[in-house]
Amino acid sequence: MIRRVVTGHDKHGKSVFVSDGEPPFVLRTRDLNLGTTEVWATDGPPAVPVDHDDPTAARPHDLPGVGGSRFRMVELPPEGQLVVEGGDLAAGLAAYAAHSPGIVAGMKPDNPGMHVTATVDYGIVVRGRVALELDDGVRVDLGPGDCVVQNGTMHAWRVIGDEPCLMAFVMIGATRA
Repeated sequence: MIRRVVTGHDKHGKSVFVSDGEPPFVLRTRDLNLGTTEVWATDGPPAVPVDHDDPTAARPHDLPGVGGSRFRMVELPPEGQLVVEGGDLAAGLAAYAAHSPGIVAGMKPDNPGMHVTATVDYGIVVRGRVALELDDGVRVDLGPGDCVVQNGTMHAWRVIGDEPCLMAFVMIGATRA
């Protein structure tokens, strides 16, 4: 479980804790060993104070629009372990596509996992090891604490070893020139 603490303001402008617990939207399918936790989202440039509505509770979130953001945690499975034993790959991918059509639309069909988005992403490896692979096949291996700035390039995440990798991402919607 990922714990999320959210602050805000009461009606008098005093700082308060709005929530403390698991985020309301966690995507896990019964078919895939892939998990996405939506921590927070903005649909445009943020303003403070924010209202107390939780932007992750009412709907799943895909890619942010220009100036918007997404903060999500993603658990990636080791290579060859995407499908749960006895799981249905097509059903799992359909569920993921319903949640993240923009990411799925940016997938390269001839290279599983390779995708592109119109975002600037800040990624941090929290647990495990992963390689960031670009579309020319060049890879950089990353471990806990390593940070990546992903500037809208075609890329894939390839888990190194037998353990899942947990990553934190902040995605900021960008225009593509």
